[in-house]
Amino acid sequence: MDKVDNPQKKYESRNLWAGILFGIGFAAFLDEFIFHQLLGWHHFYDRSTTRIGILSDGLFHAFSWFATVGSLFMVADLRRRDTWWPKRWIGAALVGLGGFNLYDGIVQHKIMRIHQVRYNTGNLLMYDMLWNMIAVIILTIGIVVMLQTRKRMKERVS
Repeated sequence: MDKVDNPQKKYESRNLWAGILFGIGFAAFLDEFIFHQLLGWHHFYDRSTTRIGILSDGLFHAFSWFATVGSLFMVADLRRRDTWWPKRWIGAALVGLGGFNLYDGIVQHKIMRIHQVRYNTGNLLMYDMLWNMIAVIILTIGIVVMLQTRKRMKERVS
């Protein structure tokens, strides 16, 4: 059976990218909402004035919504075509969420130093370790779920 005869196989990568995009958008939304707005621990860009920090938060928040809504349009199209694979999508969303947070924790917090998880604390390492460990756990769960769906896909095609 080739890709044309098997719509699940044809749209396997679209399910993957819709989930990853949703996970990235959702992670960015949660980060912005919880750590930037509710807790006020940092801004997206903290190496300038508070006004620039708030502006960067607004742009970051807009990005999160564009990614999330865009991914949901992809899901709507997959559902319309009866090719949406919820388990694969959920696994991919977890990969996007965990991957984004790991990128944020390593690249933005440590390499670029555009912001930290929390300022005015004596133990920044604890926050960094916890942030990155949670990201790795979420990313790992997502990878496991996606590998399970890939295995099932190969069984269906055989």
